[in-house]
Amino acid sequence: MKILIIGCGRMGAGLTQVLALRGHTVTVVDKDPAAFARLGPHFKGRTVLGIGFDRDVLLKAGIERADGLAAVTASDEANVVAARLASQVFRVPRVVARLYDPRKAEIYRRLGLQTIATVTWGIHRIADVLAYSPLSTLVSLGSGDVDVVEIEVPQMLAGRMVRDLNIPGEVQVVAVTRGGKTAIPTSGTSFQAGDLLHLAVLDSAANRVKEMLGLS
Repeated sequence: MKILIIGCGRMGAGLTQVLALRGHTVTVVDKDPAAFARLGPHFKGRTVLGIGFDRDVLLKAGIERADGLAAVTASDEANVVAARLASQVFRVPRVVARLYDPRKAEIYRRLGLQTIATVTWGIHRIADVLAYSPLSTLVSLGSGDVDVVEIEVPQMLAGRMVRDLNIPGEVQVVAVTRGGKTAIPTSGTSFQAGDLLHLAVLDSAANRVKEMLGLS
């Protein structure tokens, strides 16, 4: 994939290195020429000097052929402008903007932008690490609105079915691991002792899930 990274701070440089290691072609845009030093001497992608939401700069960076764009500068406003240009003007298939202020997330979501509120995500992850829970979070989606969690089937659920745990719009059993093999269950799949469940859980439904699993 051809990917544009707007902003070569610590996040932008780190993201660039990860994507390059995965075999993607990466172009990095930043207004500060010194920022590109963070990419290291072995970076084989392109660097473009300029403002990340300037149309001419984006064209020079190859946005018309880009498969994805991440706007991760230190400015929420700059990130959103660059992301909107990418998605609405240049029709880049995958676009994401970093947000510092989580209060703006809903506004930008209404504009059709995928955002990552790093502060909110970090708060949730640190809380998970510090406060042990048998309900282990594997990954947070969006701005922490949905978590994918795993838990070993509690005794009270053995013999029950997936449909008994699913709550439309709030909780969904997405996979069951049994005997070392993971499968996508049907609503009629029965839980067995020793099963490892993977659930997609809406953040606001976390306490309800804990009650259903006998963890509250």
